[in-house]
Amino acid sequence: MKLIKPKFWEDKNILSYLMLPTTLITILINIIKKSFSKKRLRLRIRTICIGNIFIGGTGKTSLAIEINKILKKKFKTVFIKKKYLNQIDEINMLNKNGSVISTNERINSLKISDNKKIQVAILDDGLQQKNINYNLKIVCFNSHEGIGNGFLFPAGPLREKLDELKNYDLVFLNGEKKNMKLAKKIKSINKNLKIFEANYKPTNLNKLDRKKKYLMFCGIGNPHEFENTLNKYNFKINKKIIFPDHYPINLKQINTIKKIAKREQLKIITTEKDYYRLSYNQKKNIKYLKIKLNIKNLKKFREILLDINEKN
Repeated sequence: MKLIKPKFWEDKNILSYLMLPTTLITILINIIKKSFSKKRLRLRIRTICIGNIFIGGTGKTSLAIEINKILKKKFKTVFIKKKYLNQIDEINMLNKNGSVISTNERINSLKISDNKKIQVAILDDGLQQKNINYNLKIVCFNSHEGIGNGFLFPAGPLREKLDELKNYDLVFLNGEKKNMKLAKKIKSINKNLKIFEANYKPTNLNKLDRKKKYLMFCGIGNPHEFENTLNKYNFKINKKIIFPDHYPINLKQINTIKKIAKREQLKIITTEKDYYRLSYNQKKNIKYLKIKLNIKNLKKFREILLDINEKN
């Protein structure tokens, strides 16, 4: 979804209340999806779905990569990502970290995986597809943004009602902020949900000169988290250029960024996702911050994952 989150998603205000009637569309779509849940697909392959309720920027892809690192030591794994032309960046990231099957339908991808005798499929997104019987369902939130104003799209940033947390297994709060209020809210809906916390840790700092001044640009769901990570590791950010999530930055825009950086004597830095959307020529003189998700209580999380063959 190509969007820059509007300010009225951050808290309840006149505009978000005026938009409330439009959420009936989202409610209707979710009711239709649930009507298909009685015919859930069951396969031999074990499935882990990492999704979100809050639209965009919650760390799903980063978590999928970390899960694969754990499981591939014991199981034959694959990433499954529904094919969207504007999400080739995420598919490229997954490809760098394992095998990927990406078709227009998740069910087709699962059937292909099953036929290949793959043991565990890790789905990057898909919680709102109710006709698949996932073995483990994980919801990601950004710890800073939480649930925003708590309204459904388009009045707010939620893809479905928070009550759906009753049907999920684990929650990840990803980001620098510790959000006890959100954790308490989640537990009030589903006391059995296990909550894990994680933050973003750069892995290529030795290749980046933090003594220089930078122009930062990105087109991701949560640009503030990228900026927070840069600030945490003492990057000097003199200029910011923000595009909508999954935005296909063209050559003219890249050239403009490079001209600004040259004029103001700045180095250019972006996210790994944004870097993978660029062509070979566009990448020249652009650095990216490579990050991994640093999971707290990793031992407990590993135990849950390695027990995947015993579930359901």
